[in-house]
This record gives sequence, C-alpha cells and structure tokens, in this order.
Amino acid sequence: MTEPSQNASLEFLATCPRGIESLLLDELLALGARPDKATVAGVYFSADLETAYRACLWSRLANRVVLVIKRATMVQSAAELYSAALGVSWPSHVSAGNTLAVDFHGRSDQIRHTRFGAQTVKDAVVDSLALAGLPRPDIDTKTPDLRLYAHLHRANLTLGVDLSGDSLHRRGYRKEVGHAPLKENLAAALLVRAGWLERTKQGEALVDPLCGSGTLLIEAALMAADQAPNLHRPRFGFEGWAGHDVAIWQELKREAQARASIGRKRCKTTLYGFDQSPAAISSARANAMRAGVPALIELAGQSLSQLTRPEALDQSRGLIITNPPYGERLGELPELVGLYATLGDKARALFPGWTLAVFTGNPDLGHRLGLRAHKQYALKNAALDAKLLLMEIDATPQASESDERIEQGESQPAAQAVSGERQVSENAQMFANRLAKNQKRLKKWLKQSGETCYRIYDADMPEFALAVDRYGDKVHVQEYAAPKSINAGQAQKRLFDALEVLPEALGVHSSAIYIKRRERQVGNAQYQKRGASGERFEVREGDARLWVNLRDYLDTGLFLDHRPVRRMLGELAQGKRFLNLFCYTATATVQAALGGASDSVSVDMSNTYLEWAKDNFALNDLDQRRHRVVREDCFRWLERADTQFDLIFMDPPTFSNSKKMRDTLDVQRDHPRLIELAMARLAPGGTLVFSNNQRRFKLDEALTERYLVEEITANTFDPDFQRRTNLHHVFTLRHRV
Repeated sequence: MTEPSQNASLEFLATCPRGIESLLLDELLALGARPDKATVAGVYFSADLETAYRACLWSRLANRVVLVIKRATMVQSAAELYSAALGVSWPSHVSAGNTLAVDFHGRSDQIRHTRFGAQTVKDAVVDSLALAGLPRPDIDTKTPDLRLYAHLHRANLTLGVDLSGDSLHRRGYRKEVGHAPLKENLAAALLVRAGWLERTKQGEALVDPLCGSGTLLIEAALMAADQAPNLHRPRFGFEGWAGHDVAIWQELKREAQARASIGRKRCKTTLYGFDQSPAAISSARANAMRAGVPALIELAGQSLSQLTRPEALDQSRGLIITNPPYGERLGELPELVGLYATLGDKARALFPGWTLAVFTGNPDLGHRLGLRAHKQYALKNAALDAKLLLMEIDATPQASESDERIEQGESQPAAQAVSGERQVSENAQMFANRLAKNQKRLKKWLKQSGETCYRIYDADMPEFALAVDRYGDKVHVQEYAAPKSINAGQAQKRLFDALEVLPEALGVHSSAIYIKRRERQVGNAQYQKRGASGERFEVREGDARLWVNLRDYLDTGLFLDHRPVRRMLGELAQGKRFLNLFCYTATATVQAALGGASDSVSVDMSNTYLEWAKDNFALNDLDQRRHRVVREDCFRWLERADTQFDLIFMDPPTFSNSKKMRDTLDVQRDHPRLIELAMARLAPGGTLVFSNNQRRFKLDEALTERYLVEEITANTFDPDFQRRTNLHHVFTLRHRV
C-alpha cells in the first residue's frame, strides 16, 4: 500500500462509549469529516489526513481514531487471518526500530482468544517486514511506538493503524482522581447532552455539587474556552507511524494553541465545584491546573447538606450537573437515598429556574430527587447501564398537593406530612408512623429491661417487607426478597421510601444504617461472609458484652429473638456443666458462664464463628481453659463424646448441606436422632433446651413418650417479637425418673 497523501480521502473508524454514537457522528461532521455510518460504539468516516489529525486533537467524545488499511471477508481460521494480514504493505506503516503492539478484538469458531488473534497478526506483520529486508520490531504491549488495530466479526476482518495511541479520553490532565472517576469523554458527552455549549453562549453558569476530582468541571471549562481537549496530551499514536506528516500536525497544534489562548481570555463563564472531601478538592485543583483552566473554576470544600449558593452567582439560569454515587452494593443505599433527596432539595431551594442533570446507574435513586425528568438518555459507564436525567427546576415554587387540599378546605392526609423540611410520599409517611408507634409501644419495656439491641419493625405492613433492628446507636435493616408476584421496581421504590425516613424516624445518621437482602439460603450460605470490613462493635445484653458485625455477614452475631432463651439459660446455669451445640458465636455460652456455669463446651463447624466466640469470651473475662470451643460436626461430636452435662442448649439450622458435614441436615427429619444423641450426654436431673427456626416444625411424638417434654415457645418472646411468635420453637426435655 502506498503512503497516503495529504489530500487523499481515507477511511477511518472512530470508537466511543456506547450510547453516544450519534453525538460522535455530529462532532466528526463539524470537524470536517464525512461520516459514512454509525456502528455499535463507533462511527466510520472518510477524511483526509489533516481532518483525521484534527479529530484526534479536537474530538471530545472519541476513544480512538483508526486508519482503516484493509478489509477482508471469509476469515475464519488462523491461516486465513495470517494470509489477510500478510497482504498489507506493512513497511508503509511500521518504521524500522519502532516498537509494536496489536490490539485484536473479536473471535471466530477457530480463533477463540484475542491473544492468539493478536499473535497471528503480529507474525504476519513481522514476516512482511522481513520480506522487505527490514529488522524485526520489538513488541511492547504497554507503551508501543505504534499500535495496530484488528477486528474480526462474522468472518469480516478490519485491519488498521491506531492514530490515537492511548485512548483519547486520557487527556493528560488527570493525574489525580477521586473515588470512581468518570472518564473524560463520557463527561463531555453528558455536557453535550445537557446542551452546555449552547448555554455558554447565553451566559449561563455551571455548578457541580459533588465534583470529586473535577472531571465534569474541567471538560465544561475546556468547551467554554474553545480549548482542544487533547492539546496537552503528551503523545499520539500517529507520531510513531511511518506515514506521519509532521508539518500538518505542527500547524494544527499551533492553531489549537492560539484558539485556546484567545478562548480563555474571552471566556466569561463561571463554573463552581463543591465536595466534602479535602483530598478530592485538592485533586480537582491540580487537574484544572494541568488542563490550563484553573482561572475558570471556583472550588470549595463543602458537603451537599451544607451547600449554599455562591454570592457572586447572579445568573437566573444555569446548569447543575453531577455524577453522584449510585450504590452498586446494597449496603451503600441508606446514605445514598438521603443524598439524592438532599440533592433535589438543594436544587429547588438554591437554583430555581436552572436545569439539573444527574448521571446515575440507579434510576430508582433518581426518583428520590423529587423532580420529574423531562429527558432521559441511556448510556454506558464502563459495563454498567446508566442514565442521564435532565430536570427543569421551577423558577417559582409551586403549591404542593397538600397545600391545594388545604386551600380547598380538605384535611391533609398523612401522605403529605413533612419529614423535617422534606415532603415524603404517603407510603413513606405511613412507614414512619408505624416506626413511631412501635417505639412508643416498646418504650416502657426498654426502660425497665435496659436492652439496647431489639427489633423495632418486622414486616408489619405488607408494602414494607423489612425487618428493622436497633443495635445501640446503629440500625440493621433486612429486606425480605419480594416474591415473583411483586413488581421488582415497586419493591425497590418501597425500600427507598423506608430508607428515606429511617434516619429521622430513629434519630440516627444514614451512615449508621446497614442494609441486607434476606433470601432463602442454601446450605451454610446464611453464615458466609458478604464483606471484609472487619467492622464490629460491642453491645450489651444484660450483663453480657458481645461483639456484633452489621456489615460483613447476613446475620450479625446475635440472634435477637433468642434473647429470652439466653436469659433463661443464664438463670439455670449456676454450678452446671454446660454444652452449646451449633453454638454460632456462643452468645448463649457467655450468658450461661456469667450465670455461674462451672465449665462449658461450645461446638460448631465454622472457624470464623468459633474465633468470634473466643473474642466474646475474652470480652467477658471468661477463663477459656474452663470454657472451650470445639470445631466439629455436632453429629460426629455427639457420637464420640463420653462427657455428661447438666444443661445443654441445641439450636440447629433449619437446613444445611455444608461440605464440612458428613450428611445434609434437615431439622424436621433429623431432630429425633439429634435429640437422642444429646440426651445421651445429659446427666440425670439435667435439662436439654432444644430450639429451631423451622416455622412449621412438629416435634416427633415418640420423643414425648420417652422423655419429659415441655414446649415453652410462648414464654420465649420479649415484647419486640410478640407480633411474630412463629419465628422459633423452643422445648425443654428431661429424663423420666
């Protein structure tokens, strides 16, 4: 292939994030290119070399600009791929002594790995150069002088030279980033969708109240100042290409530098960024300095809840644009629900008449803003589906539905009650009212008992399938998985309603709320780790001090519904030898030991929970020579044990197929054998307390004939659990005399 001339019309491919192909097509057209067609995450276009260079320098949206040098069809095998690549005149593109890399995309039935495809193309390039008498190039996959492009799809092969080098979103100004930074070209796409260029011509201002490392602000400033986004980029891929025209490039760069100098001086646009993180503000300042636009951006350390309108900001119209976090993990939601609601409140209060643009991967959180989106754009943020929501903020406050009802002489329903300064939905207010009612009902008992860990709410209302537990000054929320008959979106909305009112209703900060989703567990999944924060804290139950962890596991280390059972064990334990089977974190053992048990053995299969049990023992200054833990299958331990105990507590799981067990465990099926084995270890005059959480559990009648059995379930629920008295079943068993 001959070296392309300056004015020759060549074929190119510009790639971009999915969802912005049409924007990229318009941008290329404005830069002087002739777009041919848009494809998934890209646009094919025709242009001369100067226009291609201009696209590399000025495109705010593209990832890469690729010079297409060959197309081939019927490429399935490695041999066909090699032959097609060998047919390119590679000496016209690869300079002697330059390093090389091949980016291969796609696959066929015979070429299943991109590394193998890249290796095959590289072999063809090397052999082509050797045939031309040129030296073999070195391979550098990280920072090559020249990067080649190969794409195989449905036996159609495209080969090209990547004129960009590194992805064009890497402008060169962002050395420092905040949490989960937004790619520069995606940030630019959001600004284009929000009409920022047109707004700058009308003198509008821009505010990012959650600016992080400042990517949206800097991209907005570059647009407003007519500065090429890649002006300060250290290197482009075409600089290592044999066909590179230095003169064209230098002239384009001089032109861009002149435009930027004039644009920055003429720019009257004001941009403001706020973030509560000093590190984020520091990063934003450093990034703006490297981008050459520090004078255009005002930055301040300020949390969203403390946000105020800058005194110098007198524009009646403007753009609030931000990319708030959107909770890829369930546990992040409590704080985010409040954050989105606060964002909506601040936008209405401080910026009437403006436009709010929010980019989020969780549109349901967007509903918390309290504003209706007049436009929504579906985009991709890496692999995550996301949306840009555009909302107009009323220039004058409008009467709410409740105000209208009052003016018409109607009573105001609870639906329109206001939580603090924020108006919440009818369902959210109903949930808040129920929490208040439950707390009032429990107040006297809590004062008398001194309990600090208790259940406040347990799916009292079918619309809110949640369990809400208090652990001192922290709150643990369990969302029961909605049945298939319930719309998932509606269930999500109810959850967000609840999370919005929980902080104020319970007097806690949203960061003190921990949420998990409770589903039917298989095997010992109930006990498996879900996080690795190691975040635990101490709570008290009577005289016992116990460790709980609300974040890392489905359960917390303390079964609240068994509180009366543990209390009873403590009362029975004086001078007794105590055995705790399926002991979990051994909280029952702690209560028995504090109640005067002479010694104890606690058996479980989990190393994690036995270590937790030891920590509970240490917290209560228990002598671990007298109070031992044993890691073993309870069935096997009972079969081999030869010690007798005066008091035994056994609380097996409803079902388990743990690999650590010899067989599966089904408490309904296996409880007779378990009880027989345990009773064999029970000393004369002793008591076995047997408990389980199988809702429809029935005790084997043969056991009542052999032993003295008493069901005490009704006596094992404190006031916080008396609404659902089928949570567990408890029996005492003794030997007949």
